[in-house]
Amino acid sequence: MDSRGGPYLNIRALCSPVGAARLCQLTMGCAVIAMVTHSAGYSGSHGVFCMAAWCFCFAMSVLVFFLDATRLYSCLPISWDNLTVTCAAFATLIYVTASVVYPLFFVRSECPYAGCEVRDFRIAVTVCSILGTLAYGTEVALCRARPGQTVVGYMATVSGLLKVVQGFVACIIFGALANGSEYSRYGATIYCVVVYGFCFALTALMVIMTLCGRTKAVCCMSFDRFVVVCTLLEVLLYLSASVVWPVFCFDTKYGSPGRPSSCPQGKCPWDSKVVVAVFSFVNFGLYVADLIYSQRLRFVSSHVPTNSRV
Repeated sequence: MDSRGGPYLNIRALCSPVGAARLCQLTMGCAVIAMVTHSAGYSGSHGVFCMAAWCFCFAMSVLVFFLDATRLYSCLPISWDNLTVTCAAFATLIYVTASVVYPLFFVRSECPYAGCEVRDFRIAVTVCSILGTLAYGTEVALCRARPGQTVVGYMATVSGLLKVVQGFVACIIFGALANGSEYSRYGATIYCVVVYGFCFALTALMVIMTLCGRTKAVCCMSFDRFVVVCTLLEVLLYLSASVVWPVFCFDTKYGSPGRPSSCPQGKCPWDSKVVVAVFSFVNFGLYVADLIYSQRLRFVSSHVPTNSRV
């Protein structure tokens, strides 16, 4: 028993829907890692990415579960509710990616080895990875703020969750840029890279400020107003990049509108340019949705009756 008369361990870490979801995350993560190292195997950059993603999420889940069960999170100078929902949302996106990449590159309908043991293990890995995705998604759904409920943390709102998705999509863009995209050929494409980097840094700053509890006032303005101003700036910058990048990559004056026939599969700069263009529009849409919801969130929060707050 602690000094307040309660148990040392947090029983809700086990006996609650969120606790059950985290136990499922640990179970599926452990099963995936064990099967991959035992027989399923992995190779190449895609396999290394999947294995690194599963190991990272498993380690993160172990840390979150341990801190929650022992109540040691109270010793950390962070917003625990914001941190846990951010980790769950980020892990969901990573698991979704790994659940698509691994079967795409490693699962075949025919048996590559005698007895089909390797193929069966790889199918089992895929199934467990999908179940892990559902477990992380369930935690996000359970923690997400709903209309009419008291908002525990900004990251539990739609706007906060969109920040995580925006950062994840930006990482995909950076990966494509690094994969021979030839972005340094023109000043306009370099400008696009600067836009992607700046918007990612600004989004990361807002997330970090939320996790550290720095949500009172920023530059003589409230935090919700600061979020709206930053999001509007990101919308305008991404709009410009979403227009400039395709022009300087696919127009006949600067690039090729079609995929060159001599381009090697998997190492074609044109493919990387397409990925950057597509996800630029995706992130632009995410920032627009974020801007719309941020306005709505500010309106709702500014009209909450005083007697309804705890």
